[in-house]
Amino acid sequence: MKKIQMVDLKGQYEQIKDQVNNAVLDVIESTAFINGPEVHAFQAELEAYLEVKHVIPCANGTDALQIAMMGLGLKTGDEVITADFTFAATVEVIALLQLTPVLVDVDPVNFNIDIDALKKAITPKTKAIVPVHLFGLAANMDAVMEVAEEHNLFVIEDNAQGIGANYTSKDGSKTKTGAIGHVGSTSFFPSKNLGCYGDGGAIFTNDDDLAHTIRGIVNHGMYVRYHHDVVGVNSRLDSIQATVLRTKLPLLDTYNTKRRNAALKYSAALSGNKNIITPKGVCAVGNSICETCDCHVFHQYTLVVKNTDRDGLVQFLNENEIPCGVYYPIPLHAQKAYKDERYNEAGFKVTNQLVKKCISLPMHTELDDDQIKFITDKILEFVGK
Repeated sequence: MKKIQMVDLKGQYEQIKDQVNNAVLDVIESTAFINGPEVHAFQAELEAYLEVKHVIPCANGTDALQIAMMGLGLKTGDEVITADFTFAATVEVIALLQLTPVLVDVDPVNFNIDIDALKKAITPKTKAIVPVHLFGLAANMDAVMEVAEEHNLFVIEDNAQGIGANYTSKDGSKTKTGAIGHVGSTSFFPSKNLGCYGDGGAIFTNDDDLAHTIRGIVNHGMYVRYHHDVVGVNSRLDSIQATVLRTKLPLLDTYNTKRRNAALKYSAALSGNKNIITPKGVCAVGNSICETCDCHVFHQYTLVVKNTDRDGLVQFLNENEIPCGVYYPIPLHAQKAYKDERYNEAGFKVTNQLVKKCISLPMHTELDDDQIKFITDKILEFVGK
């Protein structure tokens, strides 16, 4: 059995090595490193894939979130509601823009923003909601959009972990995550389902005016060279990263299918154990993972363990050369940078449990059956029957 990797970027690269190498060398030969043809081609191809009118590439996923908020014209003190159980970048950009972060608990089944908690958090100062498609599972966007419409709020999707997922609405229609709210953002960090070989990100919208504003923001506020019409930043996807992403984009659905198949095998081995809660896909077929369920693209395969020492399990797996991850060990409301006297621990019951009980297993396109069996056998050995 080959060595188990948490993310096997080398194995994935070997499958597309010649294509990637040739594409990168072509960019180097062209010397069109910034805003070159490869960036514009990738933008158009991603627009077609997502079925969204405008994709604006940028330097990374954190910038994508920040620029999306800048484009909406949010003002100092405006409240932005998001989930407590997510990576810090989601709340970081709210604070950087001197907006007011409002953290709420998550749903115990899908770990995404809890709709009842969201409703209770709305005040006259609330201006936006940031649902996170955590671990690759689509958030409940029907409910989020209904709340936003009722209260005249913007919706900014954090799709850093969910690119390629399909959200099935109540009417049966499917839409790619990131293309549902007023504006969406994603990251192309190397370990993402669609990752480049450095940093990269993008913003999505169907709003022509918002897209125009954002295009200026990413380029120092310029639409005409040396004419600065809006306050901007320097956040551009370079051509080498764009050509890597162009190579991988046609493979994204295949990559996501491989992740989903690995998840099904994990769940088949583990779901019968009373001490393990396996991930759920929330779609038209209900709270389960099935072969046709495409609302979850498994950026992470994350278990909840019961009656088990989670940290002891982490140590045991590492001792057996099985990498694993704890996403996230400290909730955002308890982080030193984001503590606020407004928060009451009673309001974060689910998050406070998840940070103690979650563990993420190796998940990537190169996992094989022998590795999955070894991983699941070791987990069952530790947690018992």
